[in-house]
Amino acid sequence: MKVIKKIKKMQRVILELCKKGKSIGFVPTMGALHEGHLSLIRRAARENDIVIVSIFVNPTQFSPHEDFHKYPRNLKKDTGLCKKIGVDYVFAPAIEEMYPEGYATYVNVEGYLTETLEGEFRPGHFRGVATIVAKLFNIIQPHRAYFGEKDFQQLLVVKKMVKDLNLPVKIIACPTVREPDGLAMSSRNVFLNSEERKEALVLSSSLKRARHAVLNHGFADAKKLSESIRCAIQASPGIKLDYIAICNARTLIPVRKVKKGCIILVAARAGKTRLIDNIKI
Repeated sequence: MKVIKKIKKMQRVILELCKKGKSIGFVPTMGALHEGHLSLIRRAARENDIVIVSIFVNPTQFSPHEDFHKYPRNLKKDTGLCKKIGVDYVFAPAIEEMYPEGYATYVNVEGYLTETLEGEFRPGHFRGVATIVAKLFNIIQPHRAYFGEKDFQQLLVVKKMVKDLNLPVKIIACPTVREPDGLAMSSRNVFLNSEERKEALVLSSSLKRARHAVLNHGFADAKKLSESIRCAIQASPGIKLDYIAICNARTLIPVRKVKKGCIILVAARAGKTRLIDNIKI
């Protein structure tokens, strides 16, 4: 496995791989790798000749009040995991490499998809996501790119960008990976103390109960279901809810009647740590 930090060197490697007719699977990450990331890498390895993982904590997707400087970073540990699992190349550029002095070009997916939910609570977040993913796609030139469904809105934004810009990459959505107790895996989970982590379980448990109510008891009123989830989450004093949304899983437009093809999304804070989760119907 090779670790590459310069864009031009990465592009030279890609050119040689393309000349050899190799298929490239790409997993973009911000590091602090966990089993969720590794599941994406394993799938990429099954479906492609070459696997490339990027490790880059992208400053443009963080608002000034967010945890950019505190975001967990351990490149040595991450590259060790990548080598162990069979990654071929890790692309780990510096901020100055990706955003040199005078940088002024950004990608903005406009409309409802980026203005609601995370877009409302994190202004500018999806502009940063779309910009860095577009740049990475241009550098890596992957045939397939792998994203986890935990960040479901991000997944839809990336798909929309790829479609609108006619980018020649197939986006592969992979299921959310959870801890044995149900907590969705996230790099930010390391910030939770024992009590916060225990209380954070209310997110996954309330979502699971809501899906059960729909599929097993025919519960279809989105407003009432949302309120039941809200009550369950707010019963945990250490959890501060940002939003609950029950939406069409393709458009994120809210629904009145819950049925198969919908998704329930939640965002909340456990202490100072912001968590998101979702469950499909």
